[in-house]
Amino acid sequence: MRAIRAASAALLGAAALALTAPTSAFAVNNTPYDFAVTPSTVAAGGRVTLTAGGCPSTTTVTSGVFDTVTIPQNGAATAVVDWDARPGAVYSVQFNCIGRIGTLDLTISGGTATPTAGSTRSVTTVAPSGVRGGTGGSFKGMNTAEIAAGGALVAAAATATVFVVRRRSADRRH
Repeated sequence: MRAIRAASAALLGAAALALTAPTSAFAVNNTPYDFAVTPSTVAAGGRVTLTAGGCPSTTTVTSGVFDTVTIPQNGAATAVVDWDARPGAVYSVQFNCIGRIGTLDLTISGGTATPTAGSTRSVTTVAPSGVRGGTGGSFKGMNTAEIAAGGALVAAAATATVFVVRRRSADRRH
């Protein structure tokens, strides 16, 4: 019976550690600069604002869903998403500031943007496509210190679980 408890505690600890470990599927800005794509979900034909805070030079932004954009030092620029972007697709947006590359994701929503009467490229409104919940500004990116702190908390919880299970089983011997 003791082996079953220890094995289940070990499996639960390993599962918790595996679920909290970061994966490479998320695009992360691994540079000291504050790159951002706003909004992170946009309709085909819509506009996104690209910012590169903290970059001491101009920043070049490339993606497969809009033309190459140059952002001035510590500035912002606007890009128009291609009309033929696939709804539901996630495109990679690369920021290049003096050789330091940061990558963020841009998701294309199911609706399409509606052009104004005067221009075929200018966008003022977006067709209804559901609630834009997003992350509410609470997620800015992954930080090495936060990942290390989270890993330490998971390790401490797993160690405490093993300690308590072993202590309880030692008190119940006959």
